[in-house]
Amino acid sequence: MSRAKNPHVKNVKRQFPKWSELSPLLRFTMPTLPSRKKRLAKALTIWDLRLIAKRRTPTGPFDYTDGSAESEITLERARRAFLDLEFRPNILQNVEDGSLACEVLGEKFAMPVGIAPTGFTRMMHSEGEIAGARAAQKFGIPFTLSTLGTTTVENVVVAAPDGVNWFQLYMWKDREASMELVRRAQESGVKNLILTVDVPVAGARLRDTRNGLTVPPSLTAKTLVDAIPRPEWWINFLTTPAITFASMQNWNGTVAELLDFMFDPTMTFEDLKWVRAQWKGQLTIKGIQTVEDAKKAAKYGADAIILSNHGGRQLDRAPVPLHLLVDVKRELKSDLEVHLDTGIMHGADILAAIALGADFTYIGRAYLYGLMAGGQEGVERALTILRNEMIRNMKLLGVNSLEELEPKHVRLLPTHAGLGKLPGGR
Repeated sequence: MSRAKNPHVKNVKRQFPKWSELSPLLRFTMPTLPSRKKRLAKALTIWDLRLIAKRRTPTGPFDYTDGSAESEITLERARRAFLDLEFRPNILQNVEDGSLACEVLGEKFAMPVGIAPTGFTRMMHSEGEIAGARAAQKFGIPFTLSTLGTTTVENVVVAAPDGVNWFQLYMWKDREASMELVRRAQESGVKNLILTVDVPVAGARLRDTRNGLTVPPSLTAKTLVDAIPRPEWWINFLTTPAITFASMQNWNGTVAELLDFMFDPTMTFEDLKWVRAQWKGQLTIKGIQTVEDAKKAAKYGADAIILSNHGGRQLDRAPVPLHLLVDVKRELKSDLEVHLDTGIMHGADILAAIALGADFTYIGRAYLYGLMAGGQEGVERALTILRNEMIRNMKLLGVNSLEELEPKHVRLLPTHAGLGKLPGGR
């Protein structure tokens, strides 16, 4: 009787394992104490860094970073836009020498992504803006300091003297004070001024209101209980210089109250012309959300615009920058550079934006998750993850350089074609 007709004939032969065969498989190691390096090495994605950051950062600062305005629809849609696309690779291409190098506003960078301006950064981690600037310098990309930063522009430049350091300006009601910041930035060697124009009033950031967040964080019974599982953050908070605004006197109220008190809701395009006359370097306008305003920014002398809805932190249900990109590029052609932010959580997101016409991109939360997870080393881990994802996906698309990326490589799927929740969830 053949084996195929006899169900009792076994497919495998059993034997006792031999030590000579078993010993090479054994990989026992002595237990070691946890370290920042090991913790960060386990993070394979930006979403992994977010989980680490959430465990190690008090609720108030983490939610300030992680949250957005009102129902948080804008941020979710921006992230969803990058998921609701399809790559179209070209196969059998020689992709041995992939390069992410690019030239933006007359300067060469190692990757098509920069660190966006973020306020109150030392609240997220004691190393704050210095960690971001030094990581950016190491990776050959620009770092942007916010008007609401917790480190002065002079100290950032000293900390990262070989880096490219840009400055972001909010127009205050006190115009002379605003221009004093501009003069300090210019005297420090800053070549690109990023003027943010989408904050006539503060967005309704409900997480901050519910958490009672102040800058610096207040020591209450609630925050002390929150501190118990996060001792490193609180030790750093209590043993390093006080968290203060580098460009203004400290503020005892909420973030929203500060924005409404300081920022000028009367600003118009005529003021943009005035800023252009004051500033002698490159001028980038951040917060463009329509084709019409993109054309006006070009008319009034901008060298670049950033398609941005402020990370979903201002107007809920605002336009998604990725969806706006193609129309803006079609209208403006080469009138000025078109940059993009909001929603980037993967290197493939950056490639998609470049393929669809963006000249450059920025990350905010993605870098801050790394910062909260492990200071400068965490920022470097975030940049490493994004760089590796970009190089791998670019080669899988069959291209060797950013210049070879074209709209044909990306197809935007119908809205919400991707099923399931976003990777991080809430």
